[in-house]
Amino acid sequence: MSVAVGYLSTMEGHAALHAAIVEAARRRTTLDILWPAAGAQSDISPTEVSAALAMASVEGVSARIRPSGNDDDPADVLIDASFEDDVELVVIGVRRRSPVGKLFLGSTAQRVILEAGCPVTAVKPPVGSRS
Repeated sequence: MSVAVGYLSTMEGHAALHAAIVEAARRRTTLDILWPAAGAQSDISPTEVSAALAMASVEGVSARIRPSGNDDDPADVLIDASFEDDVELVVIGVRRRSPVGKLFLGSTAQRVILEAGCPVTAVKPPVGSRS
């Protein structure tokens, strides 16, 4: 079994990664970090890859990086992962929203929550942080 998290180099991405590591440690399972391999969202440095793996290791979690393609929609990547037999939870990061914005989470988060084949946990970055 594993916990999957979609990671981007944003405050939401960092919050999701941290929550996924904690959840994987609690469940004593593997962490799959779904990483954009190319395209507009691929500005993640090798240092960030190493830091993510080190954070998981400190918590006693075995983590693996799973790159996605350059044209893959982030929502599709997470939804596809949620239907894999060994994935038991998907963790996503969402932005803090104004009262009106709370009515609509955003297309990616909303699609993942509604279409995922397993439970989804959505986390927000700490108050005061900016992405």
